[in-house]
Amino acid sequence: MISASCRRCLCTGLLCAAVLCASAAPRRAVAAETPEAIDTVVVMDDVQVTAIKQGLALRNRPVAATVAGRETIERRGITALKELAQLVPNFHIPDYGSRMTSSIYVRGLGARMDQPVMGLNVDNVPYLSKDDYDFDLTDIERIEVLRGPQSTLYGRNTMGGVMNVYTLSPLSYQGTRLGAEYASGRTLRLRASTYHRPSPRTGVSLAARFMHSDGFFTNEHTGRTCDWERSGGARMRLQFRPDVRWSVDNTLSFGMLRQGGYPYASVATGRIAYNDPSGYRRTTLSDGLTVRCAADGWEIASITSYQFSDDRMTLDQDFLPDSYFTLTQAKRDHGFTEDIVIRSRGSGRYSWLAGAFGFYRHRTMQAPVLFKEDGLERLIADKAEQYTGLRPHFASDRMALDTDFRNPAWGAALYHESQLRLGRFDLTAGVRLDFERTRLRYLSSTDIDCAFGDGRITPFTERGTLRRSFAQLLPKATALYRIDDRNSLYASVAKGCKAGGFNTQMFSEVLQNSVMERMGVYWDRHYDVDRVVAYKPEKSWNFEAGSHFTLAGGRLRGEATFFYILCRDQQLTVFPEGQTTGRMMTNAGRTRSRGAELSVQAVVARRLDLRFSYGFTHATFDRFRSGNADYAGKRIPYAPRHTATAVAEYTVPIGRNLLEGIVLSVDGRGLGPIEWNEENTLRQRFYALAGCAIRFEQRHGALTLWCRNITQTRYDVFHFESIGNAFLQRGRPREWGLTLAINL
Repeated sequence: MISASCRRCLCTGLLCAAVLCASAAPRRAVAAETPEAIDTVVVMDDVQVTAIKQGLALRNRPVAATVAGRETIERRGITALKELAQLVPNFHIPDYGSRMTSSIYVRGLGARMDQPVMGLNVDNVPYLSKDDYDFDLTDIERIEVLRGPQSTLYGRNTMGGVMNVYTLSPLSYQGTRLGAEYASGRTLRLRASTYHRPSPRTGVSLAARFMHSDGFFTNEHTGRTCDWERSGGARMRLQFRPDVRWSVDNTLSFGMLRQGGYPYASVATGRIAYNDPSGYRRTTLSDGLTVRCAADGWEIASITSYQFSDDRMTLDQDFLPDSYFTLTQAKRDHGFTEDIVIRSRGSGRYSWLAGAFGFYRHRTMQAPVLFKEDGLERLIADKAEQYTGLRPHFASDRMALDTDFRNPAWGAALYHESQLRLGRFDLTAGVRLDFERTRLRYLSSTDIDCAFGDGRITPFTERGTLRRSFAQLLPKATALYRIDDRNSLYASVAKGCKAGGFNTQMFSEVLQNSVMERMGVYWDRHYDVDRVVAYKPEKSWNFEAGSHFTLAGGRLRGEATFFYILCRDQQLTVFPEGQTTGRMMTNAGRTRSRGAELSVQAVVARRLDLRFSYGFTHATFDRFRSGNADYAGKRIPYAPRHTATAVAEYTVPIGRNLLEGIVLSVDGRGLGPIEWNEENTLRQRFYALAGCAIRFEQRHGALTLWCRNITQTRYDVFHFESIGNAFLQRGRPREWGLTLAINL
C-alpha cells in the first residue's frame, strides 16, 4: 500500500544497513538533473542518498548504519533525535535533566558533559555545540546514524559516529503539510509547512512548529510539575539550480525553548522536593549555505554556516527543600564553519575525495553560585570550626561565588580519502590532520564578608588564562567484498578523537576551596586550576567487521557487526569526594569496549513486516585510578550493556476514498543494565517497555492513536550524587497520544 504522506515525495528513504521501517513507493519521481553531481540522488533498495561526503548508498559502504526515512519517522512518532534509540542498536540518548543535557552513549563511549561522542549534521551543516542537539524534528526526509569512527570525513567529536539529518526539499516535494498531536502530560504539538516550486529550477519552503507540555513529575515542595516545556521554531529553505552544473541551497532556522527542571528525586526519601526555582531556556539561530558545482571529472561543494546560541540554566543544585546553594549558567555562542569538499566524478576503478575544514567559536559565559544560609553554615562554617576550632560569622546569609568566562576556539583540518575497486573488492584508505586551539580566560570573585577569629575575610578576586592546543592524525582503512549485488562483507580499522577542553563547572569548587584556605582550612586536596579544569582529548582505535545481507529472495534484509575498541584518556564526568559543589571532567587511563550488533527486517507475508535489532557492549576500564580507588576491570558507567528492539506492523488494505488502509503495530524495547558509578555498586537493571499504535491512512493524511510503556514499567534514567546525597530520575510513566497529519 502506498502511504499518502509519501505520494508527492521524490523518494522516501527507507531501509539501508540496519533500517527499521516499512517500504513505500513514491507517487511521482523527478529525475535528477545531473545524475553524477555531488548531491546525486542514488536510489538503491528504495533508499535516497543526497549526502555530499558519502556519495553512495550506505548499504554498499563498509559502515554500520541505520537509516530512518520519512515514513518510519512519522509512523514511529519520532519527534527528537533521542527517540532514535528505539531504532539503533548500541545507541542510547537518555532523556534526563533538560534539553541541554544531550548525552550520547554508543558502543560504551560517551560522557554527560562537554564534548559529544557523536557528531550532528543537519543538511550537511555540522553543529558545534552538544547543548543544541536536542530539538524538535519537523518535516524530516531521513536520518542516518553511522556508528563507529567517522573522523576522517567529519573530524572532531565523531569517534562514536555521526548523525546526519536531511530536511524535506522543496525541489522534490510540493504542497502544504499540517500536523497536530495531543498526548499525556497535556502535551500539544502543532506544525505547519508549505513547499513550492515557483520555477523548474527554484524551490522555497517555510515550516513552523510549536509544542507545550505540562510535564509528568511534580515538585512536592511547590505542588507544581517541574518538567514543563514550551518550544517553537521556524525554518526557511531556498534552493536554486541555475543550470545542470550549479546548485545553491540555503537554510535559515530559528528556535526557542523554555523548560522547567529538574525531576530529580532523593534516593533517601523517594521525593522530588526542592525550594529554589530551576529551569532552562534557549534561543538558537543558524544559517547554512551550500554551493555545489560539477565539472568534467571532478566536483566541488562549499558548506558555510553561522550558528548562534543563547541559553541560561538555573539550578537548585542541592535538590533539597533546604537552602544550600543555587547555580546559574548563562552562555552565548557565536560559531562559523567552512567545509570545502572536492571529489572525483565517473565510474572508474579509482575515486577520491579531498577537503578542508575550519571553524571558529566564541563563547562567553557567566556561572555564579549563590550560597544560602544552610550552605554557609553546613558546608563552610561547620567545616572551618571542625578543622580550626573557630567559627566564622557571616555578615549576610548569602555569599556569591561568581565567575565570568571568555572561551574562543578555532580549528582547521585537511582530509583525503581514496577508493580502489579491484574486482569484487572495494579498498578505501583515508587520513585527516586536525588542529585545534582553545583558550579560557576566567575572572572569579566572591563577595564574602565574615569575621573569623581576630580577623576578617573580605571579597577577593582570582583571574587567569588557560590555553590548550590539540593536533591529531586520524587514519582509516576499510575493505569491502561484494558477494553479489545485495550481499557483502567488510572490515575496517580507524582512529577516532574527541576534543579536549575546559570544565567550567569546577570553578565553584575551586573558589570555595580558596575561601576555606583563607580560614586556615587546608584539606588533603588543593585544587590546581589548570589540572582540575583542563582535560585532554579522548582517543580510540576501532576495529570492526560486518556484513550487509539479503536473503530469501529479498524478504529478509539486515546487517551484522562485530567491534573492538581500545580507548585512551576516555573522558568521564565524576563528582569529587565529600560535600562538593562541582562536577569534574577527568581522563580515565585506558578502557576497552567489545560487542556485536544485529539488525534485520523480515517480510513474513505481504502485509506483515517484522523488524528486530540487538546490540551488546562490554565496556570496561583497563587502567583507571581515582584517588585511592583502582577501577581496573570495572564496567564503564552510564553505557547500557544490552539494547534490543522488536517491531511488528500489519497493514490492512481498505481501498476506499475515505480510508485507504489501516496499519497495526506493536513494539518492545529493552535496555540495560546500566552502571551508575565507577565502583559498579549501583545500577539500573535491564528493563523493557512495550508500545502499540493503530494508524488510519488516507491519501491526504493519517490519524494515529498510540501508547508507550503500556505496562507502566518503573525504571531510572539517571543517578548521581550532590553534596553527599544521592538522587535519581525516574523514566516516564505510561503515555498515550493522538496524532493527526494532513497533506494538501
